[in-house]
Amino acid sequence: MAGHEFPEPADRKQVADPMSDPQAVEETRHSCDPAFRHGVVVGFDGSTSSERALAYAIGMARRSGSGLIIVHVANRLPTTVWAGCEPPVFVDVPDHRTEVLGLELACADYLSEVPWVLVERGGDICHELEEVGREYSADAIVVGSTHGVVGRIFGSVAGRLARRAQRPVVVIP
Repeated sequence: MAGHEFPEPADRKQVADPMSDPQAVEETRHSCDPAFRHGVVVGFDGSTSSERALAYAIGMARRSGSGLIIVHVANRLPTTVWAGCEPPVFVDVPDHRTEVLGLELACADYLSEVPWVLVERGGDICHELEEVGREYSADAIVVGSTHGVVGRIFGSVAGRLARRAQRPVVVIP
């Protein structure tokens, strides 16, 4: 190669999409803490039904002597919505709700009874809850039920998760 070669800076950000290579996806995921293996996964978004699910999951984790993995699934939208291009690629929408939820949970007295970790994911809620359950070899996944017209029309997260999950799913009304 003619000319000068410039070394890559150590702080250079990755340009390639790690989602294009399945093996890179596995490497980008953080390894789970072994202290939370065989714990209880709970979906949490701050809603009333997810607060009830969290309360049940805390009791379940305390009784079994395991850790609690609280999962918040952030919003993701297809880029085709914004750019009108093909193929559909998903883009993370900034979701500061996870930071707010993390601060609220860190200040909560009721979580002092069990070890817990907050995991943020982006994508389909059912898929991500099941994926976190698989990564942590969870004993159960706890979710709140969906109330209202939207859940009846499009199907609830709890119903879809109960049909496809490979581990017990507890749905809290």
